Amino acid sequence: MTTDWTSLTDGQLWSRAAAERDGEAFGELFARHVNAVYNHCFRRTGSWAAAEDLTSVVFLEAWRKRRDVRLAGESILPWLLAVANNATRNADRSLRRHHRLLARLPEPTAVPDIAEDAASRADEERAMRRVLAELRALGEPEREVIALVDWAGLSYAEAATALGVPVGTVRSRLARAREQLRDRVAEAADSPAPVTPVTPVTPASPASQASPAVEEKAR
Repeated sequence: MTTDWTSLTDGQLWSRAAAERDGEAFGELFARHVNAVYNHCFRRTGSWAAAEDLTSVVFLEAWRKRRDVRLAGESILPWLLAVANNATRNADRSLRRHHRLLARLPEPTAVPDIAEDAASRADEERAMRRVLAELRALGEPEREVIALVDWAGLSYAEAATALGVPVGTVRSRLARAREQLRDRVAEAADSPAPVTPVTPVTPASPASQASPAVEEKAR
């Protein structure tokens, strides 16, 4: 009998992946959330290449820790984005370790040539780096809540789960971050220098091709 994966919640899929080493259940979770993780990693790094590597890191960590994780709600996305936050903070060390793991996996299947998208991807990276440059005035906690709530679209409760802090802390950090950004925009408006709007770039590339090796691991 064919399983209707779409009828199962993240929690049910995670239980099957953890308890039964069900690669198909894990693959469904990957398909559901890989775009969100990929976009989040891009917006934290401003680099498509880094986002692809970090997406692999996140899902390899999810598979490796599948028996240890207990979801706070039905969605696994807050936990995945928490892993992504940690990975972006420790990118060099994490990527070296996970590249060794990826080297042991079978070769991924071929993916379409993306050369025609190279110019637009480069433009998006430049735009995202300008945004990140503006955000450097904020502390890391404030940058994290901006990325999780304003960009990834998590609720306050989901962001609190991802960060391991109370909901009230998320609210106060977000309010502080938005106030600081408004002050920066107001100050820049009084200056003759042009202002770069602090808005996230919407990634154009499909993240489903970001980490084919992870899908191989889950099979």
